[in-house]
Amino acid sequence: MSLPAPSARRHLHTRRVHCEGFLRDDGLWDIEGRIVDTKTYTYTEPFRGVREPGSEVHDMAVRLTIDDAMVVHAIAVDMPSVPYPTCPGAKPNFQGLVGACIARGWRRSVNEAVGGTQGCTHVRELLFPMATVAFQTVNGWAEDGPDGVCKSTLSENERPIFIDGCHSWAADGEVVATLYPRFSTRAAATGTDESDSD
Repeated sequence: MSLPAPSARRHLHTRRVHCEGFLRDDGLWDIEGRIVDTKTYTYTEPFRGVREPGSEVHDMAVRLTIDDAMVVHAIAVDMPSVPYPTCPGAKPNFQGLVGACIARGWRRSVNEAVGGTQGCTHVRELLFPMATVAFQTVNGWAEDGPDGVCKSTLSENERPIFIDGCHSWAADGEVVATLYPRFSTRAAATGTDESDSD
C-alpha cells in the first residue's frame, strides 16, 4: 500500500536523517546519526552567500557511546555544514548529556542540557530518532546462530518497556499474548465476552 497520488506540486526541500547502531569490541555501543538538509533551488544565505541546488543547508553528525543500561558514556558532535558561523559554538554543551540515560527521561535530559540557546535545534532533533535506534540496537532481536554477538538484554521476569507503547504492543493485544503471555492482560479484557453473548 502506498500514499495516495499527490496534487501537482514542486519539490523544494529534502531532509535526510540516517542513524546506525554498532556493537564495539569493548562491549559498549555506538549510535551514530546524521542530519542533512538540502534545497532544490538556488538561494542566498546572509553569511554563506549564494547556495546552489543540492548544497547542504545543514550537515550535522552525532555519535553517542552507551552501555547496556543505555547510559551515555561519551558524545561527539560534528557540524561540517552550517548556515551561521556561530553554530559550532553549541557543540561543547552537548557534553552535558554524558551520564544521562536514554531509557529514562531522555527528552528531559536533552532539553536541560542543550535546550534553547544552549544547543542546536537540528542536533537536538537528531538525538530523538537516535534514541529509538539505540533501543533497536541494544534490545532488538537476538542474532541467530550459536556465535551471534547480539543478545536480548531483557531478563525473563522484566516487563518490556515497549508494552503499551504502540497499537501492536497493546497489553491486551495479540502480539503481547503470543510473545509475552505473562504480561498479557488479554484474558482479563476478554473474560466477560461469554456473559455478553446471551
